[in-house]
Amino acid sequence: MADIADQAQQQEAYQLQDSLARVAAARPQGPSLELCEDCGERIPEKRRQAAPGCTRCITCQEKAEL
Repeated sequence: MADIADQAQQQEAYQLQDSLARVAAARPQGPSLELCEDCGERIPEKRRQAAPGCTRCITCQEKAEL
């Protein structure tokens, strides 16, 4: 029988997995854009490969996250 600390740890693990799944599901899917949807500048190839489905350059993404 699990004690209260074990139950709390299991609940925390469940919530962490749930949060990670939500973040993954919210990520854009498919090919990245070549031009930033906000400023129109070219999105570097390395960024497009590192963040599949990205639609903004790094600068505009940082601004959007603030």
